[in-house]
Amino acid sequence: MSGLISTVVFGVFAITILFQIFKILREYERAVVYTLGRYTSTKGPGLIILIPFVQQMVRVDMRTLVHDVPPQDVISQDNVSVKVNAVIYYRVIDANNAINKVEDYMMATSQLAQTTLRSVLGKHDLDEMLMERDKLNHDIQEIIDQQTDAWGIKVSNVEIKHVDLDSSMIRAIAKQAEAERERRAKVISADGEFQAAAKLAEAAKTLATEKGSMQLRYLGALQEIAGDKTNTIVFPMPIEGLGDLVPKLVGDSGNDNA
Repeated sequence: MSGLISTVVFGVFAITILFQIFKILREYERAVVYTLGRYTSTKGPGLIILIPFVQQMVRVDMRTLVHDVPPQDVISQDNVSVKVNAVIYYRVIDANNAINKVEDYMMATSQLAQTTLRSVLGKHDLDEMLMERDKLNHDIQEIIDQQTDAWGIKVSNVEIKHVDLDSSMIRAIAKQAEAERERRAKVISADGEFQAAAKLAEAAKTLATEKGSMQLRYLGALQEIAGDKTNTIVFPMPIEGLGDLVPKLVGDSGNDNA
């Protein structure tokens, strides 16, 4: 009986030792190996061998991680209070630094993203937050990436998800947008009237300087109104417009009498 117990104990001990010696790491995993508490190497992926009770390892996930940045209270440069949340994409590129240079790289990156989000957005107006998100995303990503580089962390992207306003500010923005639309409509209308007036002035100048152009204009107007046969139309003809027509009419009359 005692021999069986010894065999079982020995078997359990052997299996435990084997699990301590052989470790299998997936393609996206790395092992930070310590020998008697001192960092010695980074291994993986695949099968690695450790010295039991002498070496230990810490697994590190090298895949891109996605982290939601909680909503942050931000006061914009034009003194508007908003709540902004974002999402950050990052990954470990140096497992040694990620484990040895910072206590918890996930928590550290999250806290840094929150403070950077408040700091960067606080330097911009509300209109810039709403209209220039791509630029703000890039600025925030660069700042976080520079500071996490010493931790072996690469921040690949930061996206602002929502900029939440209170109801009173939403109404004010709606009124501002309506006023802006009215302003643009008035500017377009005024610009159209200006261009029309310029064309009319140019046409009047041409009619005043070109001989016979006024007569042609009158004839064109007569042609336009000739289709209406139900009304009597009195069409004024200026005396100077008849200057060239009277001699011709008189000449034609003399020829007929002859």
